[in-house]
Amino acid sequence: MIRRIDLRGTASPGRPVDYRSAVPRADFDVEAATHQVRPTCDAVRARGVDAIVELTQRFDGIEQHDIRVPEEALTQALADLDPAVRAALDESIRRLRLTCEAELERDVVTRLSDGATVTHRMVPVDRVGLYVPGGLAPLVSSVLMNVVPAQVAGVRSMALSSPPQKSNGGLPEPAILAACALLGVDEVYAVGGAQAIAMFAYGAGPCRPVDLVTGPGSIHVVAAKRLLKGVVGIDSEAGPTEIAILADDSAEASYVAADLLSQAEHDPLAAAVLVTDSERLAGEVEAELDKQVFATRHTERIQVSLGGQQSGIVMVDDMEQGLEVVNAYAAEHLEIHTIDASSLAAQVRNAGAVFVGPFAPVSLGDYCAGSNHVLPTAGCACHSSGLSVRSFLKAMHVVDYSRAALAEVADHVVTLAAAEDLPGHGAAVTVRFER
Repeated sequence: MIRRIDLRGTASPGRPVDYRSAVPRADFDVEAATHQVRPTCDAVRARGVDAIVELTQRFDGIEQHDIRVPEEALTQALADLDPAVRAALDESIRRLRLTCEAELERDVVTRLSDGATVTHRMVPVDRVGLYVPGGLAPLVSSVLMNVVPAQVAGVRSMALSSPPQKSNGGLPEPAILAACALLGVDEVYAVGGAQAIAMFAYGAGPCRPVDLVTGPGSIHVVAAKRLLKGVVGIDSEAGPTEIAILADDSAEASYVAADLLSQAEHDPLAAAVLVTDSERLAGEVEAELDKQVFATRHTERIQVSLGGQQSGIVMVDDMEQGLEVVNAYAAEHLEIHTIDASSLAAQVRNAGAVFVGPFAPVSLGDYCAGSNHVLPTAGCACHSSGLSVRSFLKAMHVVDYSRAALAEVADHVVTLAAAEDLPGHGAAVTVRFER
């Protein structure tokens, strides 16, 4: 069901190995998908709501008359929400809000001399568009992961969009609507896919353009975010999910297999990768996968994911090589199941989030760990971070100098302006001392 990739014996002094390409991902990459979503984005830009209605009919088979979800639908969804689900959402919100408030950056004032200060000021983005997937799995938890850090950051205006569902009369999933109501988000749209990202970027009908778009989505959502980056800010490219597990001989095979399956059930394009130096563990995990996959609801979807080229068991010589592999792979989720898990976790440089030890499965992070599950995929963790309060803040320098403080550095400013052949820059300083 899942293939093996053997990297043992490939590493030697003076002969670096390209581990990033040694653990390949799915063929359908974001760059290829941008060509598919460009006509969709162009249509929304040119024709707004009319284009969205046509695209929803084409892609979702749903006729729409109004893309905005009525407030009464939000209120009713919350009233109908299963009390147990509401209790779980409440606890997830509480834990996430605690970590968000703890990481909220404060303004930093640097006093360079008497009368000379530079303040590093954190300013929330004015308006954001939050995307919540609703395809194979309606991710109600993604409502929390988007909204809570935006609220803690102090964002004043937010709009949320999720795909319409035939089963809910053309509105998004009821649980998603309920979570919006629970968090006080009342600007909600029944728009999915690339057209939702274009709606946020360009504005359409009742939806004004936003400054920043966040949230996970399909490969087409990610492609639209890449295509429209610059028109609108984006958090990161959070597409089809992926899990990597670094494990040694001490790992429990049933845990490892269950965690691989937990992410494979998201999407046929989901990636599940085990990196290990233990032949015994590899064999036992294969056996567990064969057993567990037929005991789950989404057997066919999981089989496609595990059987795809994006998934595999990677055999390495030792944990040192294993660390090199996972750092090169830069997984969205990285679990570490080893004797010295904390020590190895401290050496991870590239991952969206790291889960340490046998009792920190990715599923915990998806819901109730207090961490955020909107994370960079497809290797983007080597340069991008997961969604957080910082995603919704901009840094601004505020420069405040008195006359005396400016005089202290006036000659330096004039000298550097002359060195760059920009005499007007120097004159803007000297004019202040001519009287």
